[in-house]
Amino acid sequence: MREAVWRPDWPVDVARTLGPLRRGGRDPSFRRDPDGVWWHTTTTPEGPATVAFRVDREGVHHAAWGSGTDWVMDTVPGWLGAADDRSDFRPTDPIVVRLDHRFPGLRLGRTNRIWDALVAAIIEQKVTSVEAHQAWRSLLLTAGDPAPGPVGERMRVPPTPEALLALTDWQWHRCGMDGQRRRTLRAAATVAQRLEAGVGMSAPDASKRLQVVPGVGVWTAAETMQRACGDPDAVSVGDYHVPSLVGWALIGERIDDERMLELLEPFRPHRQRIVRLIECGAPRPPRRGPRVPIRSYRSI
Repeated sequence: MREAVWRPDWPVDVARTLGPLRRGGRDPSFRRDPDGVWWHTTTTPEGPATVAFRVDREGVHHAAWGSGTDWVMDTVPGWLGAADDRSDFRPTDPIVVRLDHRFPGLRLGRTNRIWDALVAAIIEQKVTSVEAHQAWRSLLLTAGDPAPGPVGERMRVPPTPEALLALTDWQWHRCGMDGQRRRTLRAAATVAQRLEAGVGMSAPDASKRLQVVPGVGVWTAAETMQRACGDPDAVSVGDYHVPSLVGWALIGERIDDERMLELLEPFRPHRQRIVRLIECGAPRPPRRGPRVPIRSYRSI
């Protein structure tokens, strides 16, 4: 185990900054204790790791366990936004200005782990959040290693590429994964090491490299880049909810992807930052119409 204290010069909002890494309320890789300690697991080039965070007046106290401890301790500040450059972010839209003042501790974090973010993004392709969260949980419980450290038996580390490639068809089926997502995950696992090199590339180049994988498109690449590389401009084009959220917040209308990109264009290169601010605090459009049905691939 290693411990350290990081002292940023802004008020850290752990919940909202780490929020995109959490995949549902029962995510085996994520936990928040009643005493305010946050726990998260990750793969690393050196093995699995578990990190615990606690914020007080001294700063961010963090500790890590597992064979990936040394690697992950060097990246923890990045998880909480240390590499997030806001120096040229000067919004003039009154709605955005108000949201930015309301959430001063919100930062765009980067984990430097493309694999973990990519697996979760592929699982979320073209399914409801409930389906995706169930599949993520099942996959971690089936193929993920037990989390190192004092976390009990419920936490798991995301599965490695080798663990995914070793899964049988029956295990994939029990995890609720359809054939298309299964094939995409296996294709990504075969080139996982080459994909990880994207953390040292420019955002456009890293996104293009991800989209070479069969089944990985613009939406999946953007979702991965947002979390792994903290890309402040990666917009999830093709998302079921994001255009409506952006349109309702900025002009009070439901819109499509094309109109969303038009509205976000003046905010480039901070379009994803605008989306995150809207997700955190802007009014939601009223619900209308039937909800998307939840499918169970386990029963097929």
